[in-house]
This record gives sequence, C-alpha cells and structure tokens, in this order.
Amino acid sequence: MRLLAALLCCAVSTLAAAQDGYVGEARCAGCHALEQEHWAHTVHARIFRASDKNSLAGKSCEACHGPGAKHLENATDPEGIIAFTRKRGAPIEKQNAQCLQCHQGRSRIFWHGSRHESSRLGCADCHNPMARFSASGLLAKPSVSETCFTCHQEQRTEFRKRSHMPLPEGRMSCSDCHNPHGSATRALLKGDSVNQVCYACHAEKRGPFIFEHAPVRKDCGECHLPHGSSHDSLLVTARPFLCQQCHANVSHPTNLITRSNLARGPVPDERALNRSCSNCHSQIHGSNHPSGARFQR
Repeated sequence: MRLLAALLCCAVSTLAAAQDGYVGEARCAGCHALEQEHWAHTVHARIFRASDKNSLAGKSCEACHGPGAKHLENATDPEGIIAFTRKRGAPIEKQNAQCLQCHQGRSRIFWHGSRHESSRLGCADCHNPMARFSASGLLAKPSVSETCFTCHQEQRTEFRKRSHMPLPEGRMSCSDCHNPHGSATRALLKGDSVNQVCYACHAEKRGPFIFEHAPVRKDCGECHLPHGSSHDSLLVTARPFLCQQCHANVSHPTNLITRSNLARGPVPDERALNRSCSNCHSQIHGSNHPSGARFQR
C-alpha cells in the first residue's frame, strides 16, 4: 500500500508539473467536498463552467486560489495555496489581486487608493465567493447594509434613532449613496458632492429657485444628518436652535426661546410650537414665488 501511495503521489506531482502546477477541479473536490457543494450554487461556479474556453475561467478553483500542486504536496504549508482568510497569512494585496484579475474597471475603477484599500480591507472581508449567503453580490452577510455594519457600528446606531433613512425597513441600502469599491469624492459617495447624492431621491430640493437658501446650495449636511437623528427630518439639532445658529442678528430670531414660550407656558411662542420656524418659513429649501424672499410661500 505504501508503494502504491508513493507511486500515485509521484504521478500526481509529475502531472501537476506538466500543467504548470495546476491540478484541476476534480483534485480539489476530492478533499474539499463540502466547499465544492456550497460553491457549486454560486455565480462564480456557473460562469467558470460556462467559460471553459477562457484560460483563466477554465482553471476553476485554481483561477482564484492559484496552482494547487504545492498544496497537494504539503497541505499545511500556508504558502502552498492562496487562502482568502487573514488566518493563513496571505497578504491582503495578494488576495485582492486575485479578485482584480476579473473584477476591475467599471464601479471598481477607483479601488486603488480608495479609503477601503488604504485601510487594508480585503475583498473576502465583505464577500464570500464560496457560498451564497446573499441574494446578490456573494456578500459575507445577507444584505449590503449588514455587511457594512460589520465595521461601521456607529452608523448602525444612527439608523436606530427615531428619525432615520428607510434603510432598516429595507427600502434602501448603503450602496445607494456610497460606492464601497472606491469613489472620487470623500466618504466614497456615488456623486460628485453630498448634494448630488441627496438629489437622486430628493429632486424637488434641487432647484434652481428664484430665492435660494445659502446652506441648501452649499451642503445638505449643514442642516441634516445623513444616517439618523434624534430630531425631526434628520436635523442636526432641534428648531429653532438650528435656524438661530445663523439667524441671530436681527428681528425676532434674536429673541431667547425658553420654557415659558412652550404651548403651556405663560408666553406661548409659535417658534417653539409644532414645526417651529417652518410654521411660517415653509419653503425653507428655496422658493419660486415672486414674494418668496423669506421662504414663506
């Protein structure tokens, strides 16, 4: 039996060497039966098997993990195969390079030099090509948002505040505003500015208006928090205090709002009731009315 095993091992090594170290999918499945079973249902498996004329796709498992001959000789050698895990010691750059053989350009054109790449994030930290855990994208978690929340815990908390984007309800995801593979703008935004990203959904705020509100034109983030807030409409702080950060020099905005100005106080003030300043200045994002200089109509 030992002689037969030695001869078989020698034959396998000779065959592998003849094929530049590639041993074929069947040899991989001989040991990794469970991985093969899970991988068979993924989009990678379908594409690789349908593209057998492509030299890279035809290598199947070894297209990503590299030649398997050294791995067959010594399965415990971490350098014998490219493993997409931080435990085996393969450099993140080497792991990502394998993915970028096929996945480059288009939405990944800005990957090199992006915030995620410079943070040494690996493709396998967000994606699991060996099993289908998500409806699309071979994500490591069931959804885009859950995958992002693995690292972005602060944003998870913000989305749980009483005023938030409809992400927890499943009506949008992080990738609607951000491109995780890189962007030319800060925070991996999909637009050239914060406002452009917001206008993709809030087109009625775009303008142009006859009378424009300066902070609206500058940056939506001047007044709103993008993920969630404890105040209405994702506001940075409650009205009228938000408005009085700028409007505190003339007329009634200079008045101090106190507890006595609440609805049950001795001197009720409309700025402390209902929508506060927006009770009168209802078109606060801009107005096209001939008499809308104060955004009242």
